[in-house]
Amino acid sequence: MKTLNQWFDEYAVSHQNSLNKKIHYICVPAIFFSIIGLLMCIPTSIISDNLRLNIPLIENWAAVVLVFLLLFYIRLSVVMAMKITVFAFLCLFANFYIGQYVNLLLFSVGVFAIAWIGQFYGHHVEGKKPSFINDLQFLLIGPAWVIQNLFAAKK
Repeated sequence: MKTLNQWFDEYAVSHQNSLNKKIHYICVPAIFFSIIGLLMCIPTSIISDNLRLNIPLIENWAAVVLVFLLLFYIRLSVVMAMKITVFAFLCLFANFYIGQYVNLLLFSVGVFAIAWIGQFYGHHVEGKKPSFINDLQFLLIGPAWVIQNLFAAKK
């Protein structure tokens, strides 16, 4: 099993161009955010009927998927799992409130599409294909890589 740093090193190979990195710092979190929004739009009667907590922030498919996602990150790094958890909860809260004012499904689809266009443009500029083409696990490494790079101590 690869370590988190090994994943980061491999991911960084196709993320050297400064413009591509900047695009990723915006688009990767936007994709993560929009996927949470999309998952929140899936009907939740199975979850709500079994939990009966009446807490919409955790009685949705996004929360269920995030539990499994966090298991992936815990396997790599407890610290990174905690950082992803904070970001995921911020995404849950923001999507919940956005959904109070606009159609969350349409909003999430729009953000998702625009962010992916940005991602592919960044890789066009970079001249290298996205990492996930070789291994789908890189779709989960991207958010961690962004968090690591945006909040790493500057030397």
